[in-house]
Amino acid sequence: MQRRTIKANPSEETIKIDPLGIRFLLTGDDSNGSASVFEMLIPVGQRLAAPAHKNDAYEEILYGIKGILTWTVDGTPIEVGPGQALCIPRGAVHRFDNLGSEDVKQLVLITPAIMGPAYFREAAEVIGAAAGGPPDRAKMMDVFKRHGMTLASPPSGK
Repeated sequence: MQRRTIKANPSEETIKIDPLGIRFLLTGDDSNGSASVFEMLIPVGQRLAAPAHKNDAYEEILYGIKGILTWTVDGTPIEVGPGQALCIPRGAVHRFDNLGSEDVKQLVLITPAIMGPAYFREAAEVIGAAAGGPPDRAKMMDVFKRHGMTLASPPSGK
């Protein structure tokens, strides 16, 4: 019988997407596919580099640790600060912006663990290739689709 090794923060991987930092604490491999957990670090003035999107098959739960991050969920801005939690339900179009005066740290729980480190690695590649401009929409759509998400429709007239 194989003995299971259990330890705190078994994943401990940090992925950079421009100035954003994503540090995975648990992945689906660590939780039998039930959840992935990561810290998200968003510097002052940063916006979500990827387009607004919706999660097709999982909930995204956010918990504020430091600073205030403004999430826009189905068109409604919601500020999430230290000690506050927000559940983004499946199908809700969302994005975030750090409009505050300090860097933000939030804890994110994805359940079930459909999205993990591979999504952020692939998204970082597409966003990096855009060299500061908008990422290639077709490539982002492909990355999103493989990781259980759908891009929101572009604004009218674009």
